[in-house]
Amino acid sequence: MTATPTSEASTKNRRIHSIDAARGIALVAMAIYHFTWDLDFFGYVPSGVSTRGGWAIFAHLIAGSFLFLAGYSLWMAHGKSLRLASFARRIGVLVLASVAITIVSWFTTPEAIIYFGILHAIAAASIIGLLFLRVPAAITFAIGVVAALLPHFASFDVLDPRYLAWIGMAAHPPSSNDFVPLLPWIGPFLVGIAVSRWTYEWLKRQRQLPKRENLLTLIGRHSLVFYLLHQPILFGLVYAATLVVPPDLAPAYLSSCQTSCERTDEAAFA
Repeated sequence: MTATPTSEASTKNRRIHSIDAARGIALVAMAIYHFTWDLDFFGYVPSGVSTRGGWAIFAHLIAGSFLFLAGYSLWMAHGKSLRLASFARRIGVLVLASVAITIVSWFTTPEAIIYFGILHAIAAASIIGLLFLRVPAAITFAIGVVAALLPHFASFDVLDPRYLAWIGMAAHPPSSNDFVPLLPWIGPFLVGIAVSRWTYEWLKRQRQLPKRENLLTLIGRHSLVFYLLHQPILFGLVYAATLVVPPDLAPAYLSSCQTSCERTDEAAFA
């Protein structure tokens, strides 16, 4: 008898479109945020708008979604049995990409080097996550919640240097254009592992949503390529725009002066 599309044979190794689509949505959201950051960097929007208020919350939600999906995917790929060669290959690519980003940032923004960004965090969390593949899901979930909350209640000056700040409990971490320390961000990663253990088998049995692969699932399936390429392209486009329609830097300058003066006054009257 011919197997139907929902049979066990056809669902065993199929990609789950909803996970790829979720990853694609997160990547598109990241591109939107980075485009806003680029506009901020070149002075097309008020100075600092991309790093405060709603945009800061947006950035945190994006980072959390990436770590959650990375944890979910780790269990999908290696929960039943660790495929060491596949895992090592993926970690190797992540580490090389992370190092490349750090080197590029060293030359492009030396005042805010990316020494532990989102790719660094995913690589580190993936290695640590192997320790939780046989831990009960409820315990993994609880540890994830604690990890996400812990840095909000404790910080230490001794962890301020870059070689320790990546842990995530530094009182005054060095400036960085993309800082995603292990704590609290391993929290959503571990929660993703737990949720995957609870829902993955159920999700495999569901009808594909979306029914067919589309642009979002394609982006999600090639997430690292999209991540590495989108920001250089957006940054280059905004830079090119400055050559044609230069931004009015006066408002940004005044905003920067006002912020500086407010800090000075606060310090003077402290």
